[in-house]
Amino acid sequence: MDLGQLMPLIIIAVILIALAVLFTFVPVALWISALAAGVRVSIFTLIGMRLRRVVPSRVINPLIKAHKAGLNVKTNQLESHYLAGGNVDRVVNALIAAHRANIDLPFERGAAIDLAGRDVLEAVQMSVNPKVIETPFIAGIAMDGIEIKAMARITVRANIDRLVGGAGEETIIARVGEGIVSTIGSSETHARVLENPDTISQTVLSKGLDSGTAFEILSIDIADVDIGKNIGAILQTDQAEADKNIAQAKAEERRAMAVAQEQEMVARVQEMRAKVVEAEADVPLALAEALRSGKMGVMDYMNYQNIGADTDMRDTIGKLTKDNKDDDQK
Repeated sequence: MDLGQLMPLIIIAVILIALAVLFTFVPVALWISALAAGVRVSIFTLIGMRLRRVVPSRVINPLIKAHKAGLNVKTNQLESHYLAGGNVDRVVNALIAAHRANIDLPFERGAAIDLAGRDVLEAVQMSVNPKVIETPFIAGIAMDGIEIKAMARITVRANIDRLVGGAGEETIIARVGEGIVSTIGSSETHARVLENPDTISQTVLSKGLDSGTAFEILSIDIADVDIGKNIGAILQTDQAEADKNIAQAKAEERRAMAVAQEQEMVARVQEMRAKVVEAEADVPLALAEALRSGKMGVMDYMNYQNIGADTDMRDTIGKLTKDNKDDDQK
């Protein structure tokens, strides 16, 4: 084949390649769907989305949905929200749900809620159909020392105006738990709480616990109330045990001091006995010195010896008499 015969085939191939590239790069089918739905979108707008690395279907399909729902949403708004990392389809669904429920939700606020990490569609649904949050058992102690455990069900509705920057469910549960504990703690007896558990919900509800949160509390209902431990008795028992241990420690301290004092007295007695023995050892020396110096004669010394012997004899007789009396008593 010469070049003249190949030229028509080359032209047809180039046209087919161009059409393939066109239909691949330019979403013509999506453009036709938008026109059929009454949404006027320029083909060059779709090409610009491709160049800006925006998936056209992620923007055009929600735009068609919003147009059919009667919402005035622009393509640039949806595209900018997509480029910011938001979920365009979820925001449009939330706007449609809010429009059907007569809830004022502009696109900017819905996009801000979505970019803040909250599910804007769930928030709108919660505004229409309130959500019930169930708390775990919360323990409080009445004035009579009895522990009471209460579980509450909190009915909340999403507050669209406070979704951005408002506290979540954990804050609601924590505040309600604090209110339950304080209400039980201010009750004089646990019987009063058991008789009227609705006083807990009324007191807690009147405190305005939903301020600064993303929810509006509609009602707080006490679902279950149980009796716990007698904390007052346990504390008194622990205090009595502590007092007993302190008394035992003080008694042991006094006993140890008495023993130490007794040992000290024994040591002092031994010391005094040593002094007596030491003094008695000086008696023979003093007698010898008196005999030597002539201050004491032989007869005086013999009388001294006789007195000592007489004293020993009397001591011996006294001991024998005492032993005989003890034997007779036995």
